[in-house]
Amino acid sequence: MQLLASLTKCSTLGLIQTSTELNINNPLASLFPRSGTARLQLSSNQKEGGTPYKLRCQVTVPTAVPQPHAPSGGAGRSNQFADRKVIRLALPSKGRMAEGTINLLKECQLSVHKPNPRQYTADIPELDNLEVWFQRESDVVRKLLSGDVDLGIVGYDIVAEYGQDDGDLIIIHDALGFGECHLSLGIPTYGIFENVSSVAELAAMPQWTADHPLRIVTGFTYLGNRFLKNKGLKHAQLSTADGALEAAPAMGTADAILDLVSSGTTLKENNLKEIDGGRLISSQAVFVASKRALLERKGVLDIAHEMLERLEAHLRARNQFLVTGNMRGDSPAEIAERILTKTHFPGLQGPTISPVYTSKTGIAKVDYYAVALCIRKNDLYDAVRELRAIGGSGVLVSPLTYIFEEEPRRWRELLQNLGL
Repeated sequence: MQLLASLTKCSTLGLIQTSTELNINNPLASLFPRSGTARLQLSSNQKEGGTPYKLRCQVTVPTAVPQPHAPSGGAGRSNQFADRKVIRLALPSKGRMAEGTINLLKECQLSVHKPNPRQYTADIPELDNLEVWFQRESDVVRKLLSGDVDLGIVGYDIVAEYGQDDGDLIIIHDALGFGECHLSLGIPTYGIFENVSSVAELAAMPQWTADHPLRIVTGFTYLGNRFLKNKGLKHAQLSTADGALEAAPAMGTADAILDLVSSGTTLKENNLKEIDGGRLISSQAVFVASKRALLERKGVLDIAHEMLERLEAHLRARNQFLVTGNMRGDSPAEIAERILTKTHFPGLQGPTISPVYTSKTGIAKVDYYAVALCIRKNDLYDAVRELRAIGGSGVLVSPLTYIFEEEPRRWRELLQNLGL
């Protein structure tokens, strides 16, 4: 008996319409492909109800296979993008990057509220309709690309390695001021490498051949392969490893490493050195977003704007102090001229000068002028000394939390990148 069944269903991963045709002479069929089209024929080599059966299966696989970092709007994006109303911010879950992120947000009066330390979700009360998701650093980028989160804070090295120049990733702020490091090649200071001081010299060493390539261990294969190609290192081979890569050359499992370097102390303690031309990228924490989310999800651009304003204003005010002092003078203009010509510290755009009223005789009159200047931390004492030298007194020093400009440069650049 021949049974012909034509079935249509949707793939659980992409809502892809699937048509599966089964030609069988025995009514048993319960397994169907998740996507694509298949023809399954089950037949007996006997005329009636016999065994054994012969199974023939022909499967057609779609040519557009979803990629881990598909282009914006491609098949790799989450099919829940349009359905989700809440905005998601992904933050690193562990390590120094996580600590630095939480501290910076707190300094910007954006405290992350996490009632249960074991939970991987939180909120920021100052930002409405926002969920915070704690993720591994690599997953922050992956989930931005898949559409599962909209905004994120992570190291630029992670964006470069896992983002792989995907056009959907937009860096809103590229210098959050913590997590500074650089990705660099490290080679031994001894043996055949003792006198090697540049990548060009390393590439020219006769030891490296197609059969015996330079072995480099790294966790950054995308950036590493691009580096090898750009530097002309034809006979080099990358391998991956987790943990202390610095031990690999001494153990004999690699000739060199490609890893993140902060102070360089760990390299020196393991008899490794950096060489000219061996630095790939400089990195620090960045504020990054999905371009699609900024354009299509309601409220994402507004939250990105507020976060950028707070971050910009706070980072601009970092290491800045407000210095105020009283000075005698004939007029605000005379006081201003004295400051501009006889000190090295005019302030942000110039000194702010306002009258100070006294009433020693019962009548309010101007005896002093108050001068306010914004001074960098490293210049603080010199500024106070020069201010007193031209008649300043009662000098007060206060730390600054924010310095807001009319409009952040990075906000204008973001709108331009979005075509808005």
